[in-house]
Amino acid sequence: MTTPDQNPAGQNLTDQPTSDPLPSTLVDVAVIGGGAAGLNGALMLARSRRSVVVLDSGTPRNAPAEGIHGLLGNEGTPPAEFLARGRAELRQYGGLVVTGEVASARAAEPSAEGDLRFEVSLADGRTLTARRLLIATGTRDELPAIPGLAQHWGRGLVHCPFCHGWEVRDQAIGVLATRPASFHHALMFAALSDDVTVFALDGLEVDPDTRERCDALGITVIEAAVQEIVATADGGVAGVRLADGELVPREVLVAATVLHPRLDGLEELGLALEELPAGMGWKVTADPTGGTEVPGVSVAGNVTDPAAQVGLSAAGGALAGARLHGMLVMADADAAVAAHRPRSAA
Repeated sequence: MTTPDQNPAGQNLTDQPTSDPLPSTLVDVAVIGGGAAGLNGALMLARSRRSVVVLDSGTPRNAPAEGIHGLLGNEGTPPAEFLARGRAELRQYGGLVVTGEVASARAAEPSAEGDLRFEVSLADGRTLTARRLLIATGTRDELPAIPGLAQHWGRGLVHCPFCHGWEVRDQAIGVLATRPASFHHALMFAALSDDVTVFALDGLEVDPDTRERCDALGITVIEAAVQEIVATADGGVAGVRLADGELVPREVLVAATVLHPRLDGLEELGLALEELPAGMGWKVTADPTGGTEVPGVSVAGNVTDPAAQVGLSAAGGALAGARLHGMLVMADADAAVAAHRPRSAA
């Protein structure tokens, strides 16, 4: 399996955003990840007058996409433009966005009053101390290890009929089937095109019911081994070359990836993982509001909901941000009560 390049050569995927200075003082919340989930969670916190810093590595999962789809009011908006607007909105309320790759994050010694503390270190040696953490680092897509495949990620190689379906309608589509659920993928794309071919990879068995369903819908199933993906002169998809040398012309490829939460440098936090069904991969375990088993640490977006599109990721960020603010409210209230109580007589 291979991981697609999130920054294909020659493609300007971000607007090279300006970085705010990293605070040297304690902040309420450090948000690790500057996508829709992280920025929207930070926005909720900043509007509640919380000091919040978003740490953004600048490698969003949807960077190769030409536009956002399925998000009312933002249909077709380029991802970089969407994120730039989000950063500007956050800064209106005093939130900070710092460009940098997180090298480590760990629980630190609590305050004298028992309030939680976390220390986040960046790859360049800078550090930040926060009372709470919101992890919104997203997920990493692992592709089938077929020569020539990864270079087409986000353009000639797609994975979601809702994200890309309209754009590839009526084209010659090839579905690279890595697991039984891939055939359902094929049915979804067959609703968009009459020319769909499934390539059953690595000896994937095609059961009789699935074969009959594909035959009835005019979906071709090829069980021969795949050798490579062939590109056109301008870098598009020309087709799929089989092990016997035959080239099956295709214009678009579809692959269901194996998903891995992006937790590089965050291992010390001890976030629990759970396996996704049907061999899809893994996600961070969390409750509906993003709460984890690690005190003071919440998660949002694709790191815990890999199938979430931009809108649902942003909504998850909002819930997680609201939850963290509520936790801080109670911590502040408890500290105020402790300070207000008269001291016991000596």
